[in-house]
Amino acid sequence: MRHVEHVMGTVFSFDVRHEPSGGLREALGEAVAELHRIDEVFSTYREGSPVSRLGRGEITLAGCPEEVAEVLALCEEAARVSSGYFTSAPGGRLDPSGMVKGWAVERVSAMLAGAGASRHSVNGGGDVRVRGEAAPGRPWRVGVAHPLRPGALATVVSGRDLAVATSGVAERGAHIVDPHTGAPATALASVTVVAESLTRADAMATAAFAMGEAAREWAEGLPGLEAFAVTRSGTAWWTGGFPRYGPTPRHKPQMMCYDVIDS
Repeated sequence: MRHVEHVMGTVFSFDVRHEPSGGLREALGEAVAELHRIDEVFSTYREGSPVSRLGRGEITLAGCPEEVAEVLALCEEAARVSSGYFTSAPGGRLDPSGMVKGWAVERVSAMLAGAGASRHSVNGGGDVRVRGEAAPGRPWRVGVAHPLRPGALATVVSGRDLAVATSGVAERGAHIVDPHTGAPATALASVTVVAESLTRADAMATAAFAMGEAAREWAEGLPGLEAFAVTRSGTAWWTGGFPRYGPTPRHKPQMMCYDVIDS
């Protein structure tokens, strides 16, 4: 059972590997509705959203839906772990978008799992959460687009019950800023992070990209997280545990497989 939804300014795709049933269809509909509700709460493009109003000082945190406090607390923790390279206020303006998408995907994936969809993937704008297996005995495989070679894959992440998030220039150009300098981050072309939670993977990928050359040593020190990066010159680096998830440039990625999800 598959579904594609345009929300949050990007495309979310659902792939549920179960026979369609009334219960699962209802759960999928609820997950889609939840994404739209989250967008209404957190969108910085909607002047009337709680986050926009909070940023302008029109309401307090107590006047926002409770998940706003949850997300902002996650942002604070990500900022602490990354020495400020992750921020919920780029340019001094409240904008937790760097946390919201991964958190939203994790949230709706949990909803599907709670409804009995133990084998599924949710892809939010290229950031992917997979649960269970693609098929009995076969892990999911998530294709990571090469940031400098349109149409090519840099690697393919393979596994069960994991999250894959990529930050880079492939889709939106140089859009991530180093919060410490205010200038666009330019050392890397992309960073892919693999972790158990997409909430964490997405935020840490953003921080690593902003961090640039220092990201490799930093990522090596984070438990339960592996990273793969492509530099602006086209070379690549990866953390010590990454090869258990996917091929490195010394091994050609398997490009064609129907359960490779473009990330």
